[in-house]
Amino acid sequence: MDSSFFYFMEKCIVSGMIQDGRKAMEQKKTPLLDAIVEYTKKRPVYFKIPGHRYEKGISPRWKKWTGDGIFRFDLTEAEGLDDLHCPQGVIKEAQDLAAEVFQADRTYFLVNGTTCGNEAMVLECAGEGEKILVARNVHKSVLMGLIFSGADPVYLMPEYDEKTGLWGSVNPETVEEGFRQNPDCKGVFLVSPTYYGVCSDLEKISRICHSHGAVLMVDEAHGGHLYFGREGKRSNSLPRGAMLSGADICAQSMHKVTGSLGQSSLLHMKSSRIDQGKLESALQMVQSTSPSYLLMTSLDAARYELALHGEEMIEKTCELTDYAREKINQISGISCYGEEILGDKIFQLDTTRLVLSASKLGITGFELADILYENYGIGMELSDEKNVVAVVTYANEMEDMERLVKAMEDIAGKRKITGEQQEEKWKIPSVPPFVMNPRKAYFAKKKTILWKDAVGQIGGEALIPYPPGIPILNPGEIVTEEIWNYMEEYRKKGLHFHGPADNSLETFQIILSEG
Repeated sequence: MDSSFFYFMEKCIVSGMIQDGRKAMEQKKTPLLDAIVEYTKKRPVYFKIPGHRYEKGISPRWKKWTGDGIFRFDLTEAEGLDDLHCPQGVIKEAQDLAAEVFQADRTYFLVNGTTCGNEAMVLECAGEGEKILVARNVHKSVLMGLIFSGADPVYLMPEYDEKTGLWGSVNPETVEEGFRQNPDCKGVFLVSPTYYGVCSDLEKISRICHSHGAVLMVDEAHGGHLYFGREGKRSNSLPRGAMLSGADICAQSMHKVTGSLGQSSLLHMKSSRIDQGKLESALQMVQSTSPSYLLMTSLDAARYELALHGEEMIEKTCELTDYAREKINQISGISCYGEEILGDKIFQLDTTRLVLSASKLGITGFELADILYENYGIGMELSDEKNVVAVVTYANEMEDMERLVKAMEDIAGKRKITGEQQEEKWKIPSVPPFVMNPRKAYFAKKKTILWKDAVGQIGGEALIPYPPGIPILNPGEIVTEEIWNYMEEYRKKGLHFHGPADNSLETFQIILSEG
């Protein structure tokens, strides 16, 4: 039978609205939101935390702009509101509804962002001295998880696309080679989609992992919308989500692409290979013991909208980005990448991301982002030496896209094409020599030296250009000349990075040699 039929049926199940009336009724509920509304209607005398007592203790200066209502939802584990760390009532019901939508066995609300989800995945997968295959372009939160767990990372390099200056997909053959050299690895940790919308072949990689008795963990922070493509529509060509592609576990930043509040995320598990008890224990380690009910309620409400209207929401997003991409690519000297860049280096692309370049006009991505904001009032999510990234969602409007198109037309009209391509200068350096794992490096004795003397030393701090938050040096690795030169450009230009205690990077911490 044609595979498109199975894909169509899968979409029906995800929506919960086409084939199963019972599920449609369930998805129309918002159990946590409804419970809080009922609680605030009663408005009991409140001797619990937090101390602002509904809206009464909030600064009038703040309430002037927000009104009173939202503060009534900032509660604690009050009567009938359940407990995130031992959910048995409305939080559990809300999580179960989310699991149904994303086709997971279990779903957990995260109030410390996808950061804590990534940490929990690493903690569940491997302990002290055990190995994990880790894509080098993962977020810095994976490093935190490695420090917590004591696991040894074995790094996998994603492909690099010289034409666009983008780090591409992790090749399945690279994963297979990783297992050949390290057959004792417990799992693979990938980011898909990346900040730029680049996706890896998760279906093939998941089969490789499982054939080696390992789990596939995915940082899907930017991919919570990849479950709602509409059959026969443009959105159906989007990459498939990790839970639909054989991954064992993934974390999603719902606030990035859907309607939940900042710092709210979901962790999905769909595998008998995951130790549920160990995972839940890890989550209790990395999540706040005072979880925000505002964040959890926003997840409940965002799930509700996706379950009932997700297809329409994502279809609108695709229509907006398709329009903008087509118009921008008609502008001389400007590029807006689409499916034409797919190939050996980039397996799939989430085209709801607009990745723009004006490098042919001699304008760097950093400069383009500044120009768009300062001259046109347009804020972009991310910039690098060559590109800028716009995160487009269903909440944008056509007038937003038209404003971006007109701004790019105006910028191009003021410049001549130079043909300058500067991506090689800013290509992320090669993985440096590994001396000790992140946990040992974190607790090792350190010394502060001048940054100019750091080449050849064992780094005691990370070096992480931000965004996108990809470490070019982790603690315990050698500062190569290539890395030093790369970061020196960041330092001299005053660009943003995380890791060093000295934000100016005049000094740098190194690890004292054990010898």
